[in-house]
Amino acid sequence: MISMIEAINLPAENPRVMRGYALIAQGNKPIPLADGKYEIPSQSGNGNYTVTKKGDKWDCGCPDHFYHGVECKHIHAVRYYLQVEKETAKGTETTKIPLTHSQAWTAYNEAQTNEVRLFDELLKDLVQNIEEPNQHMGRPRLSLRETAFCSIQKVYSQLSSRRARSLFKNAEEREQINHTPHFNAISKMLLREEMTPILQDLIRLSAIPLAGIETDFAVDSTGFTCSGFGAYCIEKHNNKRHHNWVKAHICSGVKTNIVTDVVITDGNSADSPQFDGLIRRTSMGFDINEVSADKAYSSRANYNTVEEVGGQAYIPFRKNATARSKSSPLWKKAYHHFQLYRDEFDTHYHKRSNAESTIGAIKKKFGETLKSKKWIAQKNELLCKILAYNITVLIHEMFESGITPDFLTSK
Repeated sequence: MISMIEAINLPAENPRVMRGYALIAQGNKPIPLADGKYEIPSQSGNGNYTVTKKGDKWDCGCPDHFYHGVECKHIHAVRYYLQVEKETAKGTETTKIPLTHSQAWTAYNEAQTNEVRLFDELLKDLVQNIEEPNQHMGRPRLSLRETAFCSIQKVYSQLSSRRARSLFKNAEEREQINHTPHFNAISKMLLREEMTPILQDLIRLSAIPLAGIETDFAVDSTGFTCSGFGAYCIEKHNNKRHHNWVKAHICSGVKTNIVTDVVITDGNSADSPQFDGLIRRTSMGFDINEVSADKAYSSRANYNTVEEVGGQAYIPFRKNATARSKSSPLWKKAYHHFQLYRDEFDTHYHKRSNAESTIGAIKKKFGETLKSKKWIAQKNELLCKILAYNITVLIHEMFESGITPDFLTSK
């Protein structure tokens, strides 16, 4: 019988183990046959596979086991089933073994209880990378670094500019800023178009301390609603009012869910054209091993982009896709791999779900509605949300992984 500790630690080392456990958790019980054989349904629902136990060795008829010689998820599923259910004189006895990892509660509690204090400290260090513009004449301007500090702090607190001013005062008392700006200065800063690339650079810089942890990445997009309403459908089709929205295209690490790069567009923009820039900018600070994304990003150009930065793409093919290379031999090779080794492909592609976890965490923590009414301010507000999220991830990893963020030396 597998011990509780072994059951918790085993899936982290082998994704096939976790997928085998998932088969049983979905109610797919192996059917005993003669001579140590068991029949278990395919996870895709197309037919069954026969798993055979020969002494201490296992055999399976699936392509994963046949071509790679590894213990596939079907073998792990049967083995798990035999270990948790035993036939006794009193009937079937079931021993429950947890299928998920135990939360590192000590690190989580430390990160949560220290988050507000550490957030301001990390933010202060991060904004030092903003270059102050030169001024030769006129009234002294507000510090760009300090105004950015207050704007990001305001978005993090989810307070209005007026109510957040007390936070700015507290930061001044702690000498994190030299001067508390007027609350209108925060709103005006979000309206500045030149702040968009600055905030994007800060997001990329905030992810660099995790470069030693993240090697696999996922790309996805999501919408954030705005406070304004679209009027066209109301007038043209007499429909009910609906919110305008903007779209965030995100590349994130699959282990810590840190956002490594982001592009903000209008709500109706396509996803695939943003893939190339997201991956290439991420590769400037990270070593890329794998990149996963959904069918919306399936194209020869995107497969080639991942190969050019030294990684391997796991993007499923659309139903109407063919193996025609069209000057892309990689596309043909990837297409046949997808068709022949679907289970192995899905094991890697499953990492894409971490992108949805990242998006869900951002929306849950900082809301999915933007308060700003103008386009430039909406982009900058959303970038501030994502930057604030990245800082909270760093705080967690300070306790979970023992990292020490140093943005000045990371640049």
